[in-house]
Amino acid sequence: MTSADLAHRLGIPSGPLFFPVTAYGADGSVDLDTYRAHVRQGVEAGAAAVFACCGTGEFHALTPEEFETCVRAAVEETAGRVPVVAGAGYGTALAVRYARLAEAAGADGLLAMPPYLVVAGQEGLLRHYREVAAATVLPVIVYQRDNAVFTPESVVELARTEGIIGLKDGLGDLDLMQRIVSAVRTEVPGDFLYFNGLPTAEQTQLAYHAIGVPLYSSAVFCFAPEIALAFHRALIDGDRATVDRLLDGFYRPFVELRARGRGYAVSLVKAGVRMRGLDVGEVRPPLHEPGGDHVKQLAEIIERGYALLEEAQ
Repeated sequence: MTSADLAHRLGIPSGPLFFPVTAYGADGSVDLDTYRAHVRQGVEAGAAAVFACCGTGEFHALTPEEFETCVRAAVEETAGRVPVVAGAGYGTALAVRYARLAEAAGADGLLAMPPYLVVAGQEGLLRHYREVAAATVLPVIVYQRDNAVFTPESVVELARTEGIIGLKDGLGDLDLMQRIVSAVRTEVPGDFLYFNGLPTAEQTQLAYHAIGVPLYSSAVFCFAPEIALAFHRALIDGDRATVDRLLDGFYRPFVELRARGRGYAVSLVKAGVRMRGLDVGEVRPPLHEPGGDHVKQLAEIIERGYALLEEAQ
């Protein structure tokens, strides 16, 4: 099966990509019932795909057993309505193990995150992701960020690798991404997928869309799906008035608040989910909860976002 066949099999449609948080109970253990409810609510709200146990889902904090249980629960709750993509990471041996656990749990694809700790050269990175792809029948999306940054030539090699179907960019270097898109388009024509994976990706999606990166993750969808959907519709329809209104009145203030604390790309989202009525618990260490003033500001930003939707009606 070619990479193009795998991309077609994964079948991610246009729409907000949902990265559910992982729910924990008061004792810190995984609260599977609440997690199921969170996934179910997201799918019913209109998610295009579920990315289970990835960055927003605190992949780093889950044991392999918890990971497999959560991925299986996400697969069961989506019931085939949308694809489920699971995270995989750490060193090559562990990444392969997580890939196989995700496959056993019924996932439709993998988001392969950067290797743990080491800063490797291009040759080593290519070997790592090739071994992960060879270990599973699942289509693999490679996540570029932190210590896994690729040259255009390396992404061409990834695109030629059986089983690797796309690249998610969490780096934010638009010049590099334009050269990557151009190089792959020239050397490996086909259906290679590109994703904007920056935190609060809506803030940069106008620019990413312009260089040929149509898909993006939406952390906001976790706690304000109506806002995320309205932004996506406006973006696709070319409704710049609505896009700009939501960027100016909701997304920019949210991004500025998120920048005030390390780890807020996860903990602030989780606070937002709790605020909207689903007790998903706190983040696990080493992340920490946002301060009281920041939670209050988050509530005001969310209220303003929904007010903007009402104004547009």
